[in-house]
Amino acid sequence: MSSDRPAGEAASPTTGDPAPREDATAPAPAPDHPEAPADPAPATAPRGQAERPGEPEADEATADPDNTADQHPAPPAETAREAEPTSETDEPPREAEPTSEADDQPREASEAGPEAEPAAEATGGARVAAPSAGEAGAGGSAGGGKRSAAAEALAAAVRAVERGEADAASFFTSARGRSTAARPGGARPASPGHATPTPGDPQAATPHAAGPAGPAGGAPTAPLGGAGLGGAPASEPAPTATAEAPAAAGPGAGPSGVGSPAGGAGGARVPSAGGPAELDEIRQVLAAGGAPPHLAEQVVRALGEGAGPVLRDDPWQLLAVPGVRPEQADGFARALLGPDCGPGDERRSRALVTWLLERAALEGHTARESATLRDALAHHAVPDPDEALRDAVAEGVVLVFQDALETPGAAPAAEDDEAEQPVRVLLGLDRYALAEESLADGLARVINTFEPGAAADSAPGARPETDGAPESDAESEAEAAGPAPDWEALADAAPSPSAAELVRAAAGHGLVTHSGGESARAEAVALVAAAHARGLRAYAAAHTDDGRRRLGAALADSGLPAALAVTVAGLLVGAEGPGRDADGAFRLDLLAVLDAPQLDVEAAAALVESLPDGVRLVLSGDPGVLWSAGAGRVFADVVAARACPQVVSRTPDPGPIGELVSGIGIGELSQVEAPGKEVVIVPVRDAGDAVHRTVQLVADSVPRAIGVPVPDIQVITVGHGGAVGTRALNAALKERLNPGPGRFGGFDPGDRVAYAVAPGRTVTGTVTAAEPDGLRLDCGGEDVLVPRARVADALRPGWAVTAHQAAGRRWPATVVVLPGDAGPLLTRAWVYTAFSRGERHLSVVHGAGPALPHAVAEVPAAERTTRLRALLRAQNATA
Repeated sequence: MSSDRPAGEAASPTTGDPAPREDATAPAPAPDHPEAPADPAPATAPRGQAERPGEPEADEATADPDNTADQHPAPPAETAREAEPTSETDEPPREAEPTSEADDQPREASEAGPEAEPAAEATGGARVAAPSAGEAGAGGSAGGGKRSAAAEALAAAVRAVERGEADAASFFTSARGRSTAARPGGARPASPGHATPTPGDPQAATPHAAGPAGPAGGAPTAPLGGAGLGGAPASEPAPTATAEAPAAAGPGAGPSGVGSPAGGAGGARVPSAGGPAELDEIRQVLAAGGAPPHLAEQVVRALGEGAGPVLRDDPWQLLAVPGVRPEQADGFARALLGPDCGPGDERRSRALVTWLLERAALEGHTARESATLRDALAHHAVPDPDEALRDAVAEGVVLVFQDALETPGAAPAAEDDEAEQPVRVLLGLDRYALAEESLADGLARVINTFEPGAAADSAPGARPETDGAPESDAESEAEAAGPAPDWEALADAAPSPSAAELVRAAAGHGLVTHSGGESARAEAVALVAAAHARGLRAYAAAHTDDGRRRLGAALADSGLPAALAVTVAGLLVGAEGPGRDADGAFRLDLLAVLDAPQLDVEAAAALVESLPDGVRLVLSGDPGVLWSAGAGRVFADVVAARACPQVVSRTPDPGPIGELVSGIGIGELSQVEAPGKEVVIVPVRDAGDAVHRTVQLVADSVPRAIGVPVPDIQVITVGHGGAVGTRALNAALKERLNPGPGRFGGFDPGDRVAYAVAPGRTVTGTVTAAEPDGLRLDCGGEDVLVPRARVADALRPGWAVTAHQAAGRRWPATVVVLPGDAGPLLTRAWVYTAFSRGERHLSVVHGAGPALPHAVAEVPAAERTTRLRALLRAQNATA
């Protein structure tokens, strides 16, 4: 890569030359990151101790409230490195945020990383040894009491299942009050997006509603306030235990007109804020427990109607409120229950199990192994973790599943082989379990209902029925064109060999995966054009509005309407695309989903369930980028399951940036020739130097030497907190580029902002005006009004963003900042994603030293525990 810097910069050394800086201020520990340190003290202190819920923790001053897992502080000794930096996911919409850094810090303490995962788990077929009966209780029992006979039986059953000595049904046939047997599939959804067991399902005997209304599933945002509970109001609502229904398009809904999380499977009712009388009752309960009254509305949203009595009877239900941590819920419970409160209370254990699984979902897991949950419960001072898990299963709080363990190199077992195959026992919340099963069933339907010789495809020029809906202009033109060429002729006319391969694969199959870099997007466009030439209703869907605009431009270059490009979120809510037929299915014949690695399991389930029978579905994306912000790893699981044809693009990304990124994808960080300064390395010594150089590059060097204007330059860094996080960089960039007092909700006209349309979906734009109803933004040429009530929740300065926020977007020039303490945060996927966002120019502000090449060569994305791959393989085996 070029050793020349933009004018005014010193010559740069090769990548990895700078020594790691030791005097730099370390970035804030990511509160929500899977590797953030766990609390050293047990969640429930002996009664009489001066433990107060919400008291600042030791690292409170440096914690990061907005980071949904951007940073990777070193794990404690008892915590093994597990999950990838999932996120620096987009900052979820929040209801309020302190206006000062001082107010921000107490809230950060409540978001400390997931103690949920104190034990590492091997996924993808690796066995996890269950602790012995003595180990499971060691250190976790407050009183060191003897394990009950029932718990001993459960522990023995789990160990036998994991060793393959018994069927998984033994895990819960002995559970009290429950006669359900485990089954590989778990519960089946009654309808897409509804986390409700089907009639006749064994799980229906103990509906989820009967158990504790566990955590709402978002990133905790604030410690409880009040006397001794100081802090700002909780401010980051997260996905509830059931997905939000897509909201109708409206003002402030974002460029796609989406007002609810794109990842929601849809259909579930979101509790209202409650009436004045109900809120007063809840405030009284909160006050009696020493919690601040401003949590009342969040309690209603989390627990629904009748939340006051529920909270009084079971104070640990407070864990359902985003931002509440176990030690805070323990203090609240002690204040309400007095002597009746103890660490072994079943209500506490059930709420903790749900909270741990919701926290795991923030890291991308859709389920967890029983051993991991046992260790996490012991860490939170649950006296008998095995008994707690069995109780949670018996009460319907969690579902239990078994996945066959794969032994590398072992031959497949014969059908008449009576030997038990080793399995792993997984526990999960019905929300994610049903989404994965719905998705697996939907993909199987797409595969099995497709017929290459169907009438809609065999008669060139013939159009399928559209339920009386008016045809688009493009559809009318396709019909008027007369007979269409056959698929083989269209493949021969494709612009590249890889595009031809994709056209042939889609011609004969209902489901196809397509992998490739940025250049491979042209192959998906060629497929849409070929299908359109056949007279089919074909659309291409991207993850972001920027991706949709780029797709639309490529389609227009091919002579097709730009309206054939949509976003997944806009398609789901009907704001974009062809609309739905009388059965609720999309009126299309082929859908190419680009940016497929960004699909979380709930969004994917909702999308696939909306496809008509006989459709062609192409999942296309770059396997090297960061995975979805939400739970699951849909694209990777579908590819690994080998459930359909797989097309791998052979079209390389052009230019020095493409060459650099292609090498990173295979674990190599090499120098590339950049005669036009397409890639520039800027060495820095410390945090202050990194901020100074970043501002200099954006404000002066890149515009002057490269010719890219300031609005087209995006800064990408490793996290939100710390001396070189997004907050510090945005403050420095605003001071230089658009100084002002922040008159309108902390913003001024001309400010670059990041707008969190929904969890996992952020758009960047510029403030153009302030109105009585909110702030007006220019988001890539689209006028967007952010409602006044959402300004504090959903807007953040956007000159600098994280790599997860940047995924699915491209800018003419990017500046990637790697401070000296970024080493523990870097993975190959992070570097690949960050470095591939620039189209014409990439500057790397490099202070990470050898940590950068080490991450590229040695630190792949960490595994996520999911069930989709096993479900798809099981379906293939029985097909």
